[in-house]
Amino acid sequence: MSRDEVHELFSRLAEIDPEPTTELEYSTPFELLVAVVLSAQATDVGVNKATRRLYPVANTPQAILDLGEEGLKRHISTIGLFNAKAKNVMALCRILVDQHGGEVPRTREALEALPGVGRKTANVVLNTLFGEGTIAVDTHIFRVSNRTGLAPGKDVRAVEDGLMTVVPPEYLLGAHHWLILHGRYVCKARKPDCPRCIIRDLCRYPDKTLA
Repeated sequence: MSRDEVHELFSRLAEIDPEPTTELEYSTPFELLVAVVLSAQATDVGVNKATRRLYPVANTPQAILDLGEEGLKRHISTIGLFNAKAKNVMALCRILVDQHGGEVPRTREALEALPGVGRKTANVVLNTLFGEGTIAVDTHIFRVSNRTGLAPGKDVRAVEDGLMTVVPPEYLLGAHHWLILHGRYVCKARKPDCPRCIIRDLCRYPDKTLA
């Protein structure tokens, strides 16, 4: 896409959703961090169902440590890979209590040092909690970036680097959420809803669906 086309793409997405945000439910930085860790290879809907059970019982690092790993598993057992995720969340909580005063750290280095937190999770936290212009490339963003021609890449890091290069600065804070939501509800994996897409005339995808 040309620079003008990229600007137009984000201008349209911003017009219909001026303040995009995550669909994960949370009320504190710690709740968001845990929700993002739990969301790996799981849907936001499924994670929200689990955290609605968990957070009224334990929503701080110390409270989850007090709950214990088996207690945590009972609350998140509906989520895929819950055994490994419970182990990571317990270890994460221990580090937050011992090294960060129970608070979510604000640096990429400290976030990525937490069990279960990789670059993608760190990017979500930095963007959503701390207002940094980061883009966490999940399957939706990877698909949209490649299909549209916005930032083609063979892997998620290539797409992330491409997006960081082409996204206009004024749209960088919201780009992560706009692209995820567009991929989730319009540019879907099996059958994109091209007739309903507001950027279809800018998109390079050759196999657009018809009404």
